[in-house]
Amino acid sequence: MKITVVGAGAVGATAADNIARRGLAEEVILLDIKEGFAEGKAMDMMQTAALNGFDTKVKGVTNDYAATAGTDVVVITSGIPRKPGMTREELIGTNASIVKGVAENILKYSPNVIFVIVSNPMDTMTYLALKTTGLPKNRIIGMGGALDSSRFKFYLSQALNSSPNDVQGVVIGGHGDTTMIPLTRLATLNSLPVSNVLDEATLNKVAADTMVGGATLTKLIGTSAWYAPGAAVAFLVQSIVCDEKKVLPCCVYLDGEYGQKDICLGVPVVLGKTGWEKIVDYKLNAAEQEQFNNSADAVRKMNDVLNTL
Repeated sequence: MKITVVGAGAVGATAADNIARRGLAEEVILLDIKEGFAEGKAMDMMQTAALNGFDTKVKGVTNDYAATAGTDVVVITSGIPRKPGMTREELIGTNASIVKGVAENILKYSPNVIFVIVSNPMDTMTYLALKTTGLPKNRIIGMGGALDSSRFKFYLSQALNSSPNDVQGVVIGGHGDTTMIPLTRLATLNSLPVSNVLDEATLNKVAADTMVGGATLTKLIGTSAWYAPGAAVAFLVQSIVCDEKKVLPCCVYLDGEYGQKDICLGVPVVLGKTGWEKIVDYKLNAAEQEQFNNSADAVRKMNDVLNTL
């Protein structure tokens, strides 16, 4: 098994480190355009192998796509990160050309690869990757929902004063501060609906905090977060390469599911060795479906910007 991570910045390097520690591949290629940057990050990781007990070989390369040949899963994190006050949408012009170029270069050497898109705005970058590569839709996956749901579980656990591992919660819709939809109605604490424990005002605050979870961190640390995004990548990739059939919210192409067509948006899917295998229908109520439709409208407006580039 071979996994490539494109972009050796904080998110990409953290993703590669998590993948190596989990032992998900014999080899991880870390690729970046900055001379020596990926090589240095990879060397630093390999110097933890004896300490952390992993045998995965992590290799850094500078813009050498030949080194990625035979990749099974590629994670694209490359692009400019958010700065304080920036929205994910403001990144579209720069990151679209980067993601398109990366996808084309990867496919020259790994035609059967599965793509995991992290670059923002993630929903639009996932749609761009699907349309420009022409690959089957099951092999293009946007990562955002896994990250947003983990943040949702964190905020729920804070409100419940419980372990995040005892909480189940899912975020669907767009990966944006105003487009994501934390499904508070379906959230549980060890099978107990959290609505039995938390009042409506508290649940609304949890949802609101989740929606600006990324922006909150950007404001605090001055750039995009990386620990949780990197871990979310590895969690998603593990379900693919180990054929775990986990149900995770991911950004995938919809063709009528959840009432939407010709758009990539976050919905629960089964993840296995061929990519995403099927979409799970959570039977949204009328209010949730309206939120989902509004989220789709907002993402379509972002997608329309691609036509002007």
